[in-house]
Amino acid sequence: MAKNNTITLYDLVLESGCTISPFVWRTKYALKHKGFDLELIPNGFTGIEELTNGFSDRLPVIVDDGHWVKDSWEIAEYLDEKYPDRPMLFESQCHRNLTKFIDSWLWRTAISPWFRCYILDYHDLSMPQDREYVRTSREQMFLGGEKLENVQAGREERLPLVPPELEPLRELLEESPWIGGESPNYTDYCILAVFLWTASVAKIPPLHDDDPLRNYIDRGFDLYGGLGRHEGMHNLFGLPKAD
Repeated sequence: MAKNNTITLYDLVLESGCTISPFVWRTKYALKHKGFDLELIPNGFTGIEELTNGFSDRLPVIVDDGHWVKDSWEIAEYLDEKYPDRPMLFESQCHRNLTKFIDSWLWRTAISPWFRCYILDYHDLSMPQDREYVRTSREQMFLGGEKLENVQAGREERLPLVPPELEPLRELLEESPWIGGESPNYTDYCILAVFLWTASVAKIPPLHDDDPLRNYIDRGFDLYGGLGRHEGMHNLFGLPKAD
């Protein structure tokens, strides 16, 4: 049982102190959904194994009264199993499957192209001691050896291609305020995490001012006392429309 209703969360942050990882973002929301207070321990991309005493080389990691759990999905399942008397993150196996489907779709339609549009910003906003690691790991692991500068170049032409691909999400949200219905659930948190990640690195906006998703995103960022608000976040709205 969490001591004093508090769970420790190891956070992945930029130089501004803003959370960057979409996986940490969804875990933050999951913990607040369950009604917990957070003890945040911020860290950059390097030194994670030392910070967690060898438990993990990636974040998020939580510690609940001495019990360590890693991976955002495993954390969500742990919270539901450990605390079934609190609001559930998953209502059924069908809900789990739906969440995984929407998450996979958003990674393909939004995060993947936006990653390439903001990858140099991502690097520049990281903690100074992390930048060499960010550059080397992203260029070698995700970009096939391409330089960050070359990948981000020309993004002004590519950014307008993404918003039309989000139309299925807009249509879903015409029916109810949240994917979870009248209140948000873990599916919503996974969706919001995509936009939270983007806002942490997007030096130029990826969405148009009048995008119908704006209401949903703003409400999501405002949840739990403005959990998704941070002075290091960038404006998501203001992408120019084609003449």
